[in-house]
Amino acid sequence: MRTNSDTLLIGLVSISDRASQGIYVDQGIPSLEAWFRDALSTPWRSVTRLIADEQATIEHTLIELVDDVGCHLVLTTGGTGPAPRDVTPEATMAVADKLLPGFGEEMRRISLHFVPTAILSRQVGAIRGQALILNLPGQPKSIRETLEGVSAADGTRVANGIFAAVPYCLDLLGGPYVETVASVVPVFRPKSARLSRASE
Repeated sequence: MRTNSDTLLIGLVSISDRASQGIYVDQGIPSLEAWFRDALSTPWRSVTRLIADEQATIEHTLIELVDDVGCHLVLTTGGTGPAPRDVTPEATMAVADKLLPGFGEEMRRISLHFVPTAILSRQVGAIRGQALILNLPGQPKSIRETLEGVSAADGTRVANGIFAAVPYCLDLLGGPYVETVASVVPVFRPKSARLSRASE
């Protein structure tokens, strides 16, 4: 159930058969939490889940985090490739009210700056209720690049990270007003949607 808190509630879901069985230590959730500590300048807290690559389990987890826990934003890592057990996009689409294809398109475009196999990724962006759900890559380096974007050696931004669009999307969904550390990832909002204008 959605709360009225100004604190951004983020669901972080790492999807991995081996990590969920304790065969290796999950890196996705710690990487995401570290990134948000660096990137957000407004209050936030996270709820985490480490689960196996099972479509029914992924669907149940996404529904729980949005409908029961009240997350405004849910990020998944893992399970977006072409292998038979990579079913995160299917689970996300199954519980979605709307799809936002631009997120997946941009994630692949960013990753193609680094590896040609980015075209094999099937990340999805979707809305369920008033929450935004995004499928991210599984590797910590790729997670950061996807969220932040790509800069040239001279600091010129080559591609914006997908998180630049997330706060305004949350605005449109009725979520809390989220601001970031601009040196990590600058937020884009239309001028009419910036709270600072209303207070000037």
